[in-house]
Amino acid sequence: MLFSSMTFIYIFLPIVLILYFSSNKKYHNMILLISSIIFYALGALKYIPLLFGIIFINYIGALAIQKYEKYKKLMLLLTITINLSSLIYFKYFNFIIDNINHILKSDISFPEIILPIGISFYTFQAMSYIIDVYRGEVKAQKNLYNIALYICLFPQLVAGPIIKYHDISDQIKSREINPDNIVLGIKRFIIGLSKKMLIANFLGITATKVFSQDPYTVSHFQAWIGGICYGFQIYFDFSGYSDMAIGLGLIFGFKFMENFNYPYISRSMSDFWRRWNISLCSWFKSYVYIPLGGSRLGKLKTIRNLLVVFFLTGLWHGTNWIFIIWGLWNGLFVILEKIINLKKIEEKYTQWWVKLLQHCYFLLIIIIATVIFRSNGHDIDYTISYIKNMFGLIQTDTSAMVFSTYYYLGTKEIVILIIATLCSTPLFKNITNVKNKVLRIFANLWILILFILSTISIAATTYNPFIYFRF
Repeated sequence: MLFSSMTFIYIFLPIVLILYFSSNKKYHNMILLISSIIFYALGALKYIPLLFGIIFINYIGALAIQKYEKYKKLMLLLTITINLSSLIYFKYFNFIIDNINHILKSDISFPEIILPIGISFYTFQAMSYIIDVYRGEVKAQKNLYNIALYICLFPQLVAGPIIKYHDISDQIKSREINPDNIVLGIKRFIIGLSKKMLIANFLGITATKVFSQDPYTVSHFQAWIGGICYGFQIYFDFSGYSDMAIGLGLIFGFKFMENFNYPYISRSMSDFWRRWNISLCSWFKSYVYIPLGGSRLGKLKTIRNLLVVFFLTGLWHGTNWIFIIWGLWNGLFVILEKIINLKKIEEKYTQWWVKLLQHCYFLLIIIIATVIFRSNGHDIDYTISYIKNMFGLIQTDTSAMVFSTYYYLGTKEIVILIIATLCSTPLFKNITNVKNKVLRIFANLWILILFILSTISIAATTYNPFIYFRF
């Protein structure tokens, strides 16, 4: 089930809210758990046993780690192995077989395995719990239903944010219903919905138009249009989902971590990765980068650790070498910035033109990264040709250009691009929590209009999944 669907907004969510707020507080977790299971079943019924299996294995594993101190490392490795085995089988098995066939020139055949929705997210959440228990940061939860709720809570079940157990364990046990937070949550949900329906989906049409063409049959300018539109599409699609998840969490009394902090205002790739998909970056930092030694063991090992993290980040996103290249491309510039100590340079040179140059450098690198990410449905040759086209390094066949630039970038597209640019900055940061009474009326009216426009957009489309559902 999609958050951006009539079924969710006008049937599922109202029923859950009525049951939740009309019931005794002691039943709140059970109502959310049953609702979460139904939510997942409506989109992936046949994978419910897998979800239950992950929940039960980690529940038992955590209890065993806490009870058998002598064997807790063995218990941790066993539980993580089971978690990763399920993820590797469902997400990477076809990829592994394809690469074996390519390398060995063999013809191993295997039925295509369908990726369960949200497996990358709830598997990482489950591992967060088991590692936190192993480290002694939290006690093993004896209540199976509480662990089940943590792993499959529907607001962030299928596309994050990835919540670490130690950040939410107390909220699962007890949380207060706050009317102000409920109102704030509703507004946050609407903001996220409008990001998805009114910006991401619209610019996604333009991006698809460009990327569906041969790189040799679009102009250099059109190639840039495709990259920029997709960059905005993926940001507003994913941050929109995160806003909706955070908003739903607030309604039910949970406070989830922020997942985006205006990443496109960054002046470096290092800063970008502190602002983009914060929950995933935080997960890799806590459970991969720091355990490997972080930046404490010298430059060479720091570079190694960063390469490992960005390789895994690319691999986490999908079963395609393009994703791995994308991850390493990001990692390369983070490493270069660390080698030249960019942070120290920023502190030394604070002139506006230096900041502008830094921002231009960042935008250039991130648009190329976006093109690499978007070309995952194509081969590497396509990606290289597309990027070459952007910089005028290939001769395009103007006679084969079926569409003019106006086909990709008309008046409506230009208006939405301007809106997207403004909304990717902190200009409207406090729109959901305006203090001035007069401004609050206008802000609330505007949010209501956004909700109406988003609903109209939903009604006009048949299916609009979030991009990160595929991961």
